Amino acid sequence: MVLPQQVKNRNVSELLNLAILGVLLLLYAPILLHWLDGWLNKNISTEHEYFSHGIIGLPFAAYLGWMNRKQWKRLPDTIHPLGPVLLLFGAVFYLSGVTEWVNLSLPVILAGLCLWFKGIAGLRSQGFPLILVFLATPTAVPYLIAPYTLPLQSFIAGTAGFILNQFGMDVTVDEINLYVGGRIVEVAPYCAGLKMLFTTLYVGLMLLYWTDALSSRRTVITFLSLAAIVSTCANIIRNTLLTFFHGTGQEGAFKWLHEGWGGDLYSACMLVSLVPLLNWINSYFSVSAETQQERESH
Repeated sequence: MVLPQQVKNRNVSELLNLAILGVLLLLYAPILLHWLDGWLNKNISTEHEYFSHGIIGLPFAAYLGWMNRKQWKRLPDTIHPLGPVLLLFGAVFYLSGVTEWVNLSLPVILAGLCLWFKGIAGLRSQGFPLILVFLATPTAVPYLIAPYTLPLQSFIAGTAGFILNQFGMDVTVDEINLYVGGRIVEVAPYCAGLKMLFTTLYVGLMLLYWTDALSSRRTVITFLSLAAIVSTCANIIRNTLLTFFHGTGQEGAFKWLHEGWGGDLYSACMLVSLVPLLNWINSYFSVSAETQQERESH
């Protein structure tokens, strides 16, 4: 009698999980499709474009959640008091109709479900996928940061002007504006490389997780710091090229790199460069650890 009862309980649990998954799909499929369409066709707000890394991050989070399903099932069923609280907040956010709150309701409800079914252990089990979902959820953070990017804009403009001057071009830099060939190029807040930086750090986290390097604080700090430097340098080069194209009247090349698929290709190449960078860091620290062990053994 015990075995049939266990089978029955498991079937009820699986049906409940499928029902919850179905409800989540009905609630959030339109929102996720709206994000995807906006990111791919760039017909979404500028601030929301900053989260276009969700194109790869959200599927990866779903994949990780699916791969963790066996570990999830083995966890004991327990309800953490914070679970229903988060579910309530998530429902309020979703029903509010305010875009930012509706977006944030997704990670809030997912975290609430983890706490509701498996407690803190369940939240830890799905912790990294939840972080990926949260960091890919469009919010007003870029809009709030934009007014404080003036020093970065000035630095990029000055560096781009210096580089072009070394190649014999007559470029004048005035704070965030570059004057070349009777034309003006402005390094606007949204040209300061924040989107590329967000994407770089996001993809960097994915790579650290994939290579099991998140447990090493030294590797994480070194890699993300160098990745941020690579992103900044890549953005300086991009703005230099844009200034050159615009100043020499090559509007086709300017639009291709600024608004067309050339910008996406440039960003993709920069992100690919993170792979050998992480491999080099892992190898460097591995050799350093071996050297340290040899010294201690002697």
